[in-house]
Amino acid sequence: MNSHITSGARYSPVLLSLVFFFALALAGCSDDDNLSGDPYFTIEENPTGLSAAVGGVTKSYVVRSNRPWRIVAQGEGDWVTAFPAEGKDDGIFKFIVGKNPSFDSRVTNFAFVVDGEEQPVLFRIEQAPTVPNITIKDGDKGFAVKSSGGDASVTVTATVEWSVLVEDNDWLTAQKVSDTEIRLTAPKNMGGRRSVTVNVVSAEFPELNQQVVVTQLPGSILLQEDFNWLAYGNSIPYETTGEMRHDLWTPGERDHGWTSTPVALSSNQPMLYARQGFIKLGKTAVGGDLISPKMDIEGTVNIKVTFKAAAYISATGTVDDRLLKVFALGAGTVSVPEFTIDNIPNSKAQNDAGVANNIWADDRAYSFTITGATANTQVKFLSNDYDLNGVGQGKNRIFMDDIKIEIVE
Repeated sequence: MNSHITSGARYSPVLLSLVFFFALALAGCSDDDNLSGDPYFTIEENPTGLSAAVGGVTKSYVVRSNRPWRIVAQGEGDWVTAFPAEGKDDGIFKFIVGKNPSFDSRVTNFAFVVDGEEQPVLFRIEQAPTVPNITIKDGDKGFAVKSSGGDASVTVTATVEWSVLVEDNDWLTAQKVSDTEIRLTAPKNMGGRRSVTVNVVSAEFPELNQQVVVTQLPGSILLQEDFNWLAYGNSIPYETTGEMRHDLWTPGERDHGWTSTPVALSSNQPMLYARQGFIKLGKTAVGGDLISPKMDIEGTVNIKVTFKAAAYISATGTVDDRLLKVFALGAGTVSVPEFTIDNIPNSKAQNDAGVANNIWADDRAYSFTITGATANTQVKFLSNDYDLNGVGQGKNRIFMDDIKIEIVE
C-alpha cells in the first residue's frame, strides 16, 4: 500500500529542536549586542580633569569608542553637568560648569562607565572661588555732581554685600538703589566749591571698604575739565607714540561728553588725540577740533570760557603754526574768534639741558566770552582749519587742558 503525507503529519523531534535553536540565535543578534572587535574607549588628548575659573566654563570633548558609555557624577551638587551623559560608539559630550558664587573653591569627580564597567581613572573638575571685592567705578578720580543740582549715579561692582555711608554734610544724600548703583542727590550750589566723601562698606569684609570724593562746583560754573581721566602716550609734547584718537577712546571716556568732527581729508576720522591728562588737536596737514558737551543753562546767559593751550614743537625745535579758532555752536556770539598761541613747550635739546618749562602754568591761560548762550550752546576749538594743505607750514597742532566755562554778568 502506498504511503502519503497529509496536512496533519507530525515533524520529528530532531527537526523541532533545530528550529528552536536557530530562533534563539536570531533573537540574540540585536543591534545593541552586535559588538565587534576588541573593546576600546578614549577621550581625545586624554584629559583627566578640568580647571574652571570663577565665572564658569563649557568644555567639549570627543569620545572614540566601540561600546556604549555613560558619565556618572561621583558627588552631589548641580554646579557642573555632563551633556549628554551617555552615548554609543564615537561621540561628543561637554561639561558645563556654572558660576561659583561662593568664597570657597569646589571639586567634584565623574566616572566613565563603558559597557557596564567603570574605568579606573576619575575625571576631576575644580573651580576657583569668588574673590571678595568692592570697586567704585573711577572712584580714584572722584565724582562731580552738577552745580545746578539733581540726581546722579555712581556705579559699584561687588561680590559681597555692601551698604553706603556719607560723612556728615548738609547738601548731599546718597542711597543704594541696587546691587550696582548709588544714587546721589544734591540741590543747586549757591555758594563756593564743596565736596564730601561717600563710603561703600562691607560689614563682613571691612578691609574692602571703598570711598569716593563727590564734588559740586559753584552754581555759576557750568563745566570744569582737567582731562585727568585720559592716560595715553607721553606727557612730552613731541613724543606722539601711544596717543589715542577720539574714535578709539573707551565708552567711559566718551561718556564725558567731548566730541570731535570726522575729517573727510583723513578717512572721516576725528583729529582729536588723548595724551597724559591733556589733548591734542590735529596732525600734519589736517586740523582737528574739540567740541564741548551742551551745558545746563536756564534761559539765555553770557558765559566765560577759560582754557590752557600750547603750540606743537618738534624734537628738533620746529614750531607749528599757532592758530586756534573758537566758535559758539547752537547759540551765542564769541568775543574773540581766534588766538595765536604763544605758549611753546621745550624742544628735546632744551629738555636734555634741563631747561624748566611748564606749559600748563596758570599765567598761560586764555579766555573769551560768549554772549547769548543757551542750553543748546556748545563751544568748539579748531586748530586753524581741517584742510591745511598749502596753509602756512601745513602743520597747526595745538595742545589743550584745564577748560572752565562759567556764567558771568
